Amino acid sequence: MDTSYTASPLGASPAVALPVSVQSYPVTVGGGGAAGSGFNSLGNSGSDSVFSSITSAGGGGGGGGPGTGVNGGSGGGGSSTGSGSRNAGGAGNTPPQSPPQGNGGASGIHQAGAFAHGGGGGGATGASSPLPTGNTGTTGGAGATSEISGSPVARGGGGGGAGFGSSGDNGGPGGGGKGAGCQGNSPDDGTDALGGGGGGATNQGGGSSGGDGVVIIRYQFQ
Repeated sequence: MDTSYTASPLGASPAVALPVSVQSYPVTVGGGGAAGSGFNSLGNSGSDSVFSSITSAGGGGGGGGPGTGVNGGSGGGGSSTGSGSRNAGGAGNTPPQSPPQGNGGASGIHQAGAFAHGGGGGGATGASSPLPTGNTGTTGGAGATSEISGSPVARGGGGGGAGFGSSGDNGGPGGGGKGAGCQGNSPDDGTDALGGGGGGATNQGGGSSGGDGVVIIRYQFQ
């Protein structure tokens, strides 16, 4: 029997067994949130992943225009639109669960004549922390790593915030997409089957899409 398995750091401690029997169980693989429709549009939230009685909430969409991020399993980052604005990121772990499902997104900040950056999305094990100054965007929060599939894999990383310099910032470890920059790259989608958040956009266009979730079932055969 494979003894290398380590649980996700979000697993209950001590572990709580879910009794199962030979029967059918409902399984839903959550979809990543679609990108916003264009400049100033709010990002769409992801849908839930479900196995039996366990539901993992989809991540919240990022703020669009002078708007805040949306609450979700992990929260979306806030927009930096609006001179002198500070738009809050969405809250994570919504609806609340124990252990927590995820963390909050960072605020988007626009200091007129000085700097501006969009907030990154929260990740499964880490929040996205806003930069006090700078134009490079905010790194997405870190995902959670487990070996349930037989090797260490990080999942549920937050998307990177958009920057107003040459590029945005990186997505969090666990499939988060990189944010866009005004003079450089386009935003990256989150990675499918890792549930990563999509990267944020600048005033050049809409953001990117989040990655689809995954349901992995591991059981002892004999």
